[in-house]
Amino acid sequence: MKLIVQIPCFNEEDTLPQTVADIPRTIEGIERVEILVVDDGSSDRTAEVARALGVDHIVRHKRNKGLAASFRTGLDRCLALGADIIVNTDGDNQYAGADIPTLIGPILEGRADIVVGDRQTSGTADFSPAKKRLQFVGSWVVRKLSNTDIPDAVSGFRAISREAALNLNIVSAFSYTTEMLIQSGRKRMAITSVPVGTNPKTRESRLFRSIPSFIRKSATTMLRMYSMYQPLKAFFYIGLVLILIGMIPVGRFLLSYALGEGQGKIQSLVLGGAFLVIGLTTFLIGLLADLISFNRQLLEVTLEKVRRIELALNRSVPATGSSGLGLAERIAAIEESAADWPDSEPESNAPAAGPSARAPLPRRIRSDRR
Repeated sequence: MKLIVQIPCFNEEDTLPQTVADIPRTIEGIERVEILVVDDGSSDRTAEVARALGVDHIVRHKRNKGLAASFRTGLDRCLALGADIIVNTDGDNQYAGADIPTLIGPILEGRADIVVGDRQTSGTADFSPAKKRLQFVGSWVVRKLSNTDIPDAVSGFRAISREAALNLNIVSAFSYTTEMLIQSGRKRMAITSVPVGTNPKTRESRLFRSIPSFIRKSATTMLRMYSMYQPLKAFFYIGLVLILIGMIPVGRFLLSYALGEGQGKIQSLVLGGAFLVIGLTTFLIGLLADLISFNRQLLEVTLEKVRRIELALNRSVPATGSSGLGLAERIAAIEESAADWPDSEPESNAPAAGPSARAPLPRRIRSDRR
């Protein structure tokens, strides 16, 4: 089992040494622990400090792309490096590295695909009363949207199994935390949380400038992600609200018309009719979006297969001399290494492993080229 701890960083030269020092290098059940630093276009000496600390891997963005992009880059790199479990922590040393064994425990036990560290913010002195209430309400909304039971939805201290990482597709430009929960919850992954400790605050958050900005960006992300994975339901509720609003002035006009007092109330009919048309159009948009979502699901399945092929190539094809392998040999190597994957074909349906079973493969390839 290989564990890689990824640390997205943006100008963290002061806090990175303590963050790296807190990460345990020996964990029961893990054969190898490695550290990956994702330098998100830092203007300070973050990358140089990371090298001096002896971290195992460093990935750099030429310019600042944001937390979500850094998280996505880290996941892709960890998968390419053969990680069985990926832990994400912050470069400002907010989370206690000593809790990493506790964080990955449910994954090692086979009980979870994703584990989120619960900071227990209700008793955190660094959180003001207003921020605690906001965190409680926001986490409650995310739990409803994602159909999960995570008390600290915006915690960035997370453990992710390889299978879960292969299925995650982060597209948000703001933050990965809420999107990841909504996406994994709707994909019915096993998600749980464990209590974790936090270190004293080292600096103000750079993710948002103010509380209203954070609320606006988080609400936009939640609405976008929920509409992406539940488009028909989202547009149905929006259309239903518009239709109910439209029925009020239309009903007023019809009642007045039945009583012989409809003259002069045509404005109610026009206004109500406009809302009814917009509501019905919203229903149709939801139906169309629901059909489009099936194409997105097919694309996600394809992306997962591509990632698995890349992993198989990294594991099965030696780094030296791999360019000399023919296409048939590379495909055979992929088939052999993927035989024990959960979504592979049953062994009884697979072709024989001997050379005779693989011999026809080059002929099929040559016939396709002709």
